[in-house]
Amino acid sequence: MSLAVGEGLSVIEDACQAVGADYPSASGIRKAGGIGHAGTLSFYPTKNLGGYGDGGMVLTNDAELGRRLKMLRVHGERDRYFYDHIGGNFRLDALQAAVLRVKLRHLPAWQEKRRALAGAYRRKFAETGLVDHGFVVPPDAVYQSSGAADYHTFHQYVVRVKDRDRLQAFLKENGVGTAVFYPLPLHLQNCFAGLGYQEGDFPVSERAAGEVLALPIYAELKPEEQDAVVGRIAEFYNR
Repeated sequence: MSLAVGEGLSVIEDACQAVGADYPSASGIRKAGGIGHAGTLSFYPTKNLGGYGDGGMVLTNDAELGRRLKMLRVHGERDRYFYDHIGGNFRLDALQAAVLRVKLRHLPAWQEKRRALAGAYRRKFAETGLVDHGFVVPPDAVYQSSGAADYHTFHQYVVRVKDRDRLQAFLKENGVGTAVFYPLPLHLQNCFAGLGYQEGDFPVSERAAGEVLALPIYAELKPEEQDAVVGRIAEFYNR
């Protein structure tokens, strides 16, 4: 943030999967979405705070930017039928707002459950010996309760694993759903081919793309279901 300000740049923060997260800064603990000049949230149904359909929000501490954003969400309208900017129809509909107002009250409890599950994953993987043998590398995060200086929301629980593709296929065969976010790094995507990057130019990103695997995590995940996930992974590596 300080680097961007020093260069005269604005920071637009993508907090779409981090609602509720805390981050320690020189000025104290900051909330995700409130660190940059503007922060964005998504209320897509799969997010930690999801609506019944699509929607989102922009956060800012800048009064002038907030005023302009409010205009842009209603076609750039300053007063009824008077337009200062070219905007769009970006209003959150009443149904989504009603759903989100109810769910927002439950978000802290849901986040704590996700964090408890993340801590349990880390503990269970350590108990199997998979971590010591380097088969599974859990995320390096702090698992304290709310109020900690580093508060992770675990929208996803992503581990790095050996032989990722064969493990994922094995888990699918045994009824365990997983996902890969994302299988191809940006510099190898077709849309950026014009930049001229080749495979091997960013080896750290390429290695991560080949190792990451997102495991099931949501507030209602049962302990026995989590045990089954860890057990199947242990079964794969112990064959």
